[in-house]
Amino acid sequence: MTPRVVLVGPMGAGKTTIGELLAASWGVAARDTDRDVEALEGRSIADIFVESGEAHFRDLERKAVADAMATHDGVLALGGGAVLDPATRELLAGHQVVFLRVGLSDAVKRVGLGSSRPLLLGNVRGRIKALLDERTPIYESVASLVVDTDDRTPDDIAAEIVAALP
Repeated sequence: MTPRVVLVGPMGAGKTTIGELLAASWGVAARDTDRDVEALEGRSIADIFVESGEAHFRDLERKAVADAMATHDGVLALGGGAVLDPATRELLAGHQVVFLRVGLSDAVKRVGLGSSRPLLLGNVRGRIKALLDERTPIYESVASLVVDTDDRTPDDIAAEIVAALP
């Protein structure tokens, strides 16, 4: 079993929203590894970061991605930092991986400056820029398709992906 498509990209790219639209279009299930981690732990990602640390969260995330890659045949959305793990990047090799690219301005608008996301504590705009700069080359390296999301509706983005993938 293998996912029909895996969505990667930074926070605010629309992975969960686009994933649900693609799943509905193709008649398959949508799955989000961040939601899997929260369900497994019974607490939010923000709480996991604060109470148990980023290393613990990344370990949970790595396991959630490996499980989903092995057991899910629908649309899979990965957490923004999941691709930082080399084992996760290896799992993605040979799969249909779509990088939802988002620019700084749109990412800030979508995530919000009053964000409760643990990696954005402090200067939200500056942290998003640093994360985009650090992670964009990694997203590009695992992607079989790159779709720009700035100034576009989720329906338009999903339609481009449906048209591009077999």
